Amino acid sequence: MARPPDVRRFADLDALSQAAADELAAIAHAAVAERGICTIALSGGSTPRRLFQVLIQRGAGALPWRDIDLWWGDERTVPPDHADSNYRMAREALIEPAAAFGLGASQVHRIAGEIDPAAAAAACERALVAALGAPPVFDVVLLGMGPDGHTASLFPGSPALGQAEEQPARWVVANPVTSPLVHGATTRITLTAPAINAGRHVRFLVAGADKAAALAHVLGGPREPTRYPAQLIAPSPGDLAWYVDAAAAASLGATVPPGDRP
Repeated sequence: MARPPDVRRFADLDALSQAAADELAAIAHAAVAERGICTIALSGGSTPRRLFQVLIQRGAGALPWRDIDLWWGDERTVPPDHADSNYRMAREALIEPAAAFGLGASQVHRIAGEIDPAAAAAACERALVAALGAPPVFDVVLLGMGPDGHTASLFPGSPALGQAEEQPARWVVANPVTSPLVHGATTRITLTAPAINAGRHVRFLVAGADKAAALAHVLGGPREPTRYPAQLIAPSPGDLAWYVDAAAAASLGATVPPGDRP
C-alpha cells in the first residue's frame, strides 16, 4: 500500500514560506556538516519569491551561505536580464542580497536561456554530472506547480515526460511546450523527472486558489502523469513533501490526510 503524501498545510503564502525556510535551513546545515556543501535546485515562478525574501530577512544565519551551491529546476529561453527569466527573479530576490552574507558568484550555476536551447540543456547536464554525478543528486529540489499540474517545465503532453521511462535517462532537456500558460508555443529548458527524483529532499511550494483543482487531482485523483506531470515526482530513496496554503488545499477535503502544521 502506497504511503500517503506528506502534505503540510498553512494559512497563507507567508506562513508556508516561513516554515519552508525553517526546514531548508535545517537540511542545509545538516548537508554541510555531512558533506561540506548543500546543493539546491531553485524553482521559478512567483511562489518561491516569498521564501527567498524570508531567507534574506533572516540574514547571515539563515543558511550556511558560503557552502551553498545554487542550480535551477528550469529556465525560460530568454536572456538573464529578461523579465521572464527564472534566474533574474532569484538574482534580484536572493542572490544579490545574499552576497552580503558570503554567497559568491562561483556558487551560482544558471541555465543559459539566451543560447540555443539544446546546447543550453547539454551544457547544464554536463555541469551537473561533473559536480553531482549521474544521476545528479541535489540535497534539495524546490518545485512549484501550475494550475495545469505542470512542474519545473514538465508540461502536460510535452516530450520531456517520456524521459521518465527512457534508458539511459537524460537529466536536462530542451522541452518544446504548447500551453496557454506560455501563451502558445515555446521551448523550455528543464530538469527531467529522473533528475528531480534523485534528490534527497524534494519540496513542492504550492499557493493560490488557481492551483486547487490540479492539486486535488495530483494528490488524490487517478494517475494521469501525461495530463498532470507533477504526478511523476516520486523521489527514491529521497523524501517528498508538499507545502500548500489554504487556498491551494481547498479541494483536497478528506482525500488527502491533512498533515497540518501550526
